[in-house]
Amino acid sequence: MNTSQTLRPEERRAASDPSMTGSKALIESFLQEGVETVFGYPGGAIIPVYDALYDYRDRLRHILVRHEQGAVHAAQGYARVSGRVGVCLVTSGPGATNTVTGLADALMDSTPLVLVTGQVGSALLGTDAFQETNFVGITQAVTKWNCQVKRTEDIPAAIAKAFYIARSGRPGPVVVDITKDARYAILDEIMLKAIPEPRADVSDWAPKMTTMHINPDKIREVIGSGGKVIQKICADTGAKIDIEDDGTLSLIHISEPTRPISIS
Repeated sequence: MNTSQTLRPEERRAASDPSMTGSKALIESFLQEGVETVFGYPGGAIIPVYDALYDYRDRLRHILVRHEQGAVHAAQGYARVSGRVGVCLVTSGPGATNTVTGLADALMDSTPLVLVTGQVGSALLGTDAFQETNFVGITQAVTKWNCQVKRTEDIPAAIAKAFYIARSGRPGPVVVDITKDARYAILDEIMLKAIPEPRADVSDWAPKMTTMHINPDKIREVIGSGGKVIQKICADTGAKIDIEDDGTLSLIHISEPTRPISIS
């Protein structure tokens, strides 16, 4: 990697701010990705991030839910109506596992989502510590990508990659599990690395999916899922697709149930 590459804003601030903890670097990374709203529920392992949020209350809106599963579903709804990536903050152990249903739903409905979970200190991993779960292992089947960050200097890169993966190609949920010591440690200039700007562009794959010609006299297509993907293709390419749906929730929002081609 070219070390002379221009640093991202959160890296420049970290280099000049002696109090730039991993938690603040996380929030700066959110701001760099254009995040304005975060859904979450505090707990012991995520408290360092909530402490840092106070200093950003004028730039980042936090919506407090009453259950971690509600945070994920609220972020899903936000992502669908705003076109942005939904962002959640939850704590470790049961707080993290409460989000699994929402992650699975986001994966099935192709909803871009970034979930940041607190985790016990890296020295306690694998010791059955209080509220420690192998959340990366648990969520492998219900996310596009997940990772565990144990070093403060890796936080900006992990968040940049998470947002890129969540919103590129077929959108979906991503989990970033950050240990407690990584969020408390100070980020200094020596630790910083230049991070290339993530680019989310679906123009290279959407046209390929819309160039197929279906002859209605020869074949009858029934689509039972992937409504979000179809909606994205139509929005990006201007294509108009007549489809027959089976009444599933993933297609109801793009198909009129009163139309003749709907079998719902």
